[in-house]
Amino acid sequence: MNIKNIRLHTILFFIFVLTCFSPSFAQDGKMYPMEAPAESNAIPLNTGGVKNQSEKETWFKQWGDPMARNISHATLTPFLADPKIATGTSVIVAPGGAFMWLSMGNEGWEVAKALQERGINAFVLKYRVQPTKGSLEGFAKQMQERFAAAESDSSATNSPQWDISNPQEDAAAAYALINRRAKEWHVDKSKLGMIGFSAGAELTLQTALATDKIDLAFAGLIYGMMRKVDVPKSAPPLFAAIATDDFLFNGQFGLIQSWYNAGIPVEFHLYQNGGHGFGLGNPDRTSNTWFDAFIHWLEVNKLTTPVR
Repeated sequence: MNIKNIRLHTILFFIFVLTCFSPSFAQDGKMYPMEAPAESNAIPLNTGGVKNQSEKETWFKQWGDPMARNISHATLTPFLADPKIATGTSVIVAPGGAFMWLSMGNEGWEVAKALQERGINAFVLKYRVQPTKGSLEGFAKQMQERFAAAESDSSATNSPQWDISNPQEDAAAAYALINRRAKEWHVDKSKLGMIGFSAGAELTLQTALATDKIDLAFAGLIYGMMRKVDVPKSAPPLFAAIATDDFLFNGQFGLIQSWYNAGIPVEFHLYQNGGHGFGLGNPDRTSNTWFDAFIHWLEVNKLTTPVR
């Protein structure tokens, strides 16, 4: 089956099943409830709620990583660089989670702190996600059932498309908020980009392509889908990284070809191993070097020149 013909929701359910229900992950991947963190610095984006959402926001841990689901109200959490090393470069960070939950630690706060240490302002976007059952047991069962339904219809022609208009609206609101407070946060508006992981990479991609609404200085897609897309001439430079043993790769280079054909700078790192969801890196995997490569890419493209 040609992966280009698989709809977005099918792929993202596959992400969930691989990480949560695969036998090799069964023991380490168990989900545990946790208290919601304070998130004292989180700024409400006031973009509205989620239709048909009856459950409150809850948190759980998996592999020790804090994750949030049933997010009805988006927030943005700043991780501002020390003025002594600040470059003015700023990044919206979009965690992944199949648009059903968000991996706030591994693909959010940890990445933001690493950027902050390099003199880069980071803003973790906790965007709205699809409604899920209230209990963890119900959540797991719901995902299994939905994946089974998608898998049984390989063409996915009778299944609804994912609606990611809420996350896209949240990303646009985050971009606008950062621009409004640019002076206060020492943000150079010409060096404001976005980086996303998995589903967050898809959100970043769609944000980067929406050049009539948002003018990103750069976009980073970490283990996102590699399908071909229509790239406008005004799209930002692209940094992409994925591992060959990530099922989303599947030997495809369509995304990179699309950027190349549009004549827009693109850098692509294909790692021998790393799997899916490696965040800042997995021990003893070649994908561990992606973050340093991303920083070097920013530096070479003069996107981290210190503020004068």
